[in-house]
Amino acid sequence: MTHRTVQQLFNLSGKTALVTGGSRGLGLQMAHALGEAGAKVLISSRKAADLEEATAELKAAGIDAQWLAADAAKPQDIERLARHAKDQLGEIDVLINNAGATWGAPAEEHPLQAWDKVMNLNIRGYFLLSQQVAKLSMLPRQSGRIINLASIAGLGGNPPEMQTIAYNTSKGAVLNFTRALAAEWGGRGIRVNAICPGFFPSKMTLGTLKAMGGDEAVAAKSPLKRLGDDEDLKGITLLFASDAGKHITGQWLAVDGGVSILSGG
Repeated sequence: MTHRTVQQLFNLSGKTALVTGGSRGLGLQMAHALGEAGAKVLISSRKAADLEEATAELKAAGIDAQWLAADAAKPQDIERLARHAKDQLGEIDVLINNAGATWGAPAEEHPLQAWDKVMNLNIRGYFLLSQQVAKLSMLPRQSGRIINLASIAGLGGNPPEMQTIAYNTSKGAVLNFTRALAAEWGGRGIRVNAICPGFFPSKMTLGTLKAMGGDEAVAAKSPLKRLGDDEDLKGITLLFASDAGKHITGQWLAVDGGVSILSGG
């Protein structure tokens, strides 16, 4: 057996990747990681203008990148996205399910419409896109990697001031969805893993960070005394996406500065 070097194991040259919610924040960071390792990347989100800007940023970094606007909460858009990715990329080696939403409201007053919005995007959308991509590209080739974005919010409850019952529930569902899919598809060449980010500054977490006293107050409660930055998801993304992680499936890893160890998560 020829032993590959670490650099060879992490190399994604010749591979392709589809990243939802890829126009900003964590999704764009993960798209950078995949592209910097050599993958051809297709990013998607709802807003074309944001995607154009993000794709220009990726291309400026020397990454082969393109985009398609699609709503990952709508089945018809999900099917269109999967087919477009297959047509444009040839095959889809890596799928990152990252598009997500949150909603802050006391549990006793949480609107049903908001609950459905969060659950449809954060878990149903993951299932439908994974299903489409697997049928179109991964299962026929007996090869693929799926990375689901969960959250440390899916590991347990939150401080009362956060009031994100739908978000927590959806991210807990993502963890068991990851395990169940990994168990079912592992023998067919598809690895499925999840990342649980902690607190990263972003548009989606702005309200949560403010409710908890602001960036500095939240950072002070972390063992590493800081929030996540624009590099902190790159390593785990590349591990799960590459042959360096070829014996890892059905797992999750918290990238949270140690916050989850304080709550026993």
